[in-house]
Amino acid sequence: MNINDVTAVVIDSAMEVHTALGPGLLESAYESCLKYELASRNIKVISQLDLPITYKNNQIDSGYRIDLFVDNQLIVELKSVDRILPIHEAQLLSYLRMSNLKIGLLLNFNVTRLKYGIKRLAN
Repeated sequence: MNINDVTAVVIDSAMEVHTALGPGLLESAYESCLKYELASRNIKVISQLDLPITYKNNQIDSGYRIDLFVDNQLIVELKSVDRILPIHEAQLLSYLRMSNLKIGLLLNFNVTRLKYGIKRLAN
């Protein structure tokens, strides 16, 4: 699948999860359900993937974790906050740079309609 197809499947799956659960839950609940939904659609997904920092040609575990890594090409960061802040976008952009990936999705589930909580960012 190309990146646009993967992104579309993730957004559709996230909408399915949001419709079933609504806003107001912890991020971890949405992460578990979205992982389940993607796997049920035969999409490869890894949750809480370690993202080390490369420093002077050494991989250093820094505690960074990608919420969902989808189809070996898309980073999905989940939030359940009042609104997306610039720091949330900076986090995803940093993850994209550190992993040499091009596209990421920032999904905020704490909204009345999920379409208001979707941001697609490019490195």
